[in-house]
Amino acid sequence: MSIVLSNVTSGYEEFSLQSINLTIQKGSYAALIGPNGCGKSTLLKTIGQINKLNTGSITVDGKEIHRLPAKTVARQIAFLPQSPVVPTGINVEQLVGYGRAPHQSILGIRSRRDVEIVEEALHTSGLYSFKDRALKDLSGGQRQRAFIAMCLAQDTPYIMLDEPTSYLDIRYQYETLDLLQQLNSQGRTVVVVLHDIAQASRYADHLIVMRNGALFAEGTPHDVVSPSLVSSVYEIATNVYADPVSQTPVVTPV
Repeated sequence: MSIVLSNVTSGYEEFSLQSINLTIQKGSYAALIGPNGCGKSTLLKTIGQINKLNTGSITVDGKEIHRLPAKTVARQIAFLPQSPVVPTGINVEQLVGYGRAPHQSILGIRSRRDVEIVEEALHTSGLYSFKDRALKDLSGGQRQRAFIAMCLAQDTPYIMLDEPTSYLDIRYQYETLDLLQQLNSQGRTVVVVLHDIAQASRYADHLIVMRNGALFAEGTPHDVVSPSLVSSVYEIATNVYADPVSQTPVVTPV
């Protein structure tokens, strides 16, 4: 099972995706990379039903999601935007509990299963000891973990994150990517927008390279990342060499 995009266009008056055909296999860790304004976030938001689909189709496990109710889609895909709004006056456990909304009735009554899943998400994200702490009192990295825990509590097979490492220092960047790798190893499909090619190559098994609203290349990091590709996509001359630890591609300018 997988996410399949067929001839997808979406976007705004000044920018549109150009007939995207793409398959994201279930169980993969996929990273969208490319220069600013190339359509990475637009594509992710379109898959997550945040942006309207103009033409084409998107199927998740064989079902066209733009024909499904929003609540049904939210049980399949958890989406975390680049700069999520931080609700005022709530603690970590309350934020994570919001992830259960697609599974609750209109009254929002929490079941025993809801409570169990929220606790599991807090433990998995390493935030259980912070569950009573106000969200505003967390560091940037801890707050990002709390939002990821909320996505985890949503209990979906697919998790999509738009630039989850933005504004984080290097420690929290890698802690965030490690957490996503852990979720992926537990069977969840992770799709993430990243700017750092080395980080994307180190963690993702499927790179999706975009340029000018179109799909430029895709494949494993070793198959995709090369000086010629970086030059074509980013318009900069680079060297590409293997990371001494992970053996995945690292890019430096000439």
